[in-house]
Amino acid sequence: MSLVAVPLFSQVTTPLPQREGLGEGLLSLHQLKDSALHHNMAIRSAQYRIDAAQEQRKEAFTKYFPSVSGTGFVFNANKGMAETTLNPSEMISPELGMALAQSFPPEALAALANPVSISMMKNGALAGINAVQPIFAGGQIINGNKLAKVGEEAARLQLQLSENEVENQTEQYYWQLVSMQEKLKTIDAVDSMLAGIHKDVDVAVRAGVAMRNDLLQVQLRQNELKSQRLKLNNGIDIVRQLLAQYCGLSTTEFTLAQPLLQDEGLAMSAIAPESALPNIPEYQLLQKQVEVAQLQRKMEIGKNLPSVAVGAGYNYHNMLDVDRTFAMVFATVSIPISDWWGGSHAVKRSKLEYQKALDEQQDKSELLKIRMRNAWNSVVESYQQLAIAQQSIEQAAENLRLNQNFYQAGTNKMSDLLEAQMLYQQSLDRRVDAFINYQISLLNYRQASGQ
Repeated sequence: MSLVAVPLFSQVTTPLPQREGLGEGLLSLHQLKDSALHHNMAIRSAQYRIDAAQEQRKEAFTKYFPSVSGTGFVFNANKGMAETTLNPSEMISPELGMALAQSFPPEALAALANPVSISMMKNGALAGINAVQPIFAGGQIINGNKLAKVGEEAARLQLQLSENEVENQTEQYYWQLVSMQEKLKTIDAVDSMLAGIHKDVDVAVRAGVAMRNDLLQVQLRQNELKSQRLKLNNGIDIVRQLLAQYCGLSTTEFTLAQPLLQDEGLAMSAIAPESALPNIPEYQLLQKQVEVAQLQRKMEIGKNLPSVAVGAGYNYHNMLDVDRTFAMVFATVSIPISDWWGGSHAVKRSKLEYQKALDEQQDKSELLKIRMRNAWNSVVESYQQLAIAQQSIEQAAENLRLNQNFYQAGTNKMSDLLEAQMLYQQSLDRRVDAFINYQISLLNYRQASGQ
């Protein structure tokens, strides 16, 4: 029996569509990964987060520019907001009174002795447009822009983690399907072998040189293979559906471009964890968390510093029943005096959050190094297991050959022959599992080491 011989990683032969999934045909692992990255919901969600972070960064950038606002106000009161009573006689000196007496008639002079009531601003309208340019805001604008930029970078790292997860899951489905298809081929080969044994034993039983019990043992073994075939076909159907749904395929009627299941030597070498650590997305996210905590601490400090702004405006009013317009420039200084008490506690809290982020970075960095070493150990172990599985196939094949010869010579029982055949099938299945575990270990190490 020989295993399928197809190139390990086939190249893409047809361009991937952007909206519709791949259809029928020969699909490589590379094509399946690309399709999953285009259609997977986790990738879309991560891309939405990047888009939102970009908009937030652009929003923060607008804080560098003047803020322009327009206001309008119309009112009508039940009485004038500015009311007073004037007595002209109190404002006229005796000398001025003598001079007026010579110039005005007595009736006019008598009117000056009566108080006069004045009411203003009973109704009116105000309108204006103003532009205010911040000059100093305690560093909140600068640090706010830096914070938004760090948020966008963190969103991109989250996308990379989502891509790694999608790649890992796609390979899991791919290799799971390859494993079941290879085991199905093994069952076909073993079934063909049993068919030949069944034919020979049936002839021997009819000739009276073999017991009928031998034939029944072969038939029981054939029934066992039928049961295994049913389970594998059902599993293949389910994994096909999962792979099609995960990768956005338009149909489950596709063929995998399967690899050549043979030992090609250790595919990579170990990388020093200290040198690989800066390339790991999880570590880069830890660095971003430290940056965020540091910027938030600076933001809290800035909230307790004075803010300075300059502005200009153009305004209109008719408060005195006369339309008036005027322009002005102004400057403002705001000092949060009453906020210093609570602000001091906020600054201390932000310092604690910053120290917490530093400690978390140190702790999780060590865990990432351990994960990297463990992933490499898994690569080495799975490679060694693959070599052992290959040796087991050779030993099981020789054991099967000897038992066939012994049975034909009449020195061995049918149960021994069937057991040898079963051991051979198991060695083939273990080799498939060992090869797939090796491929998954390689992927896990590439991701764990930031490759």
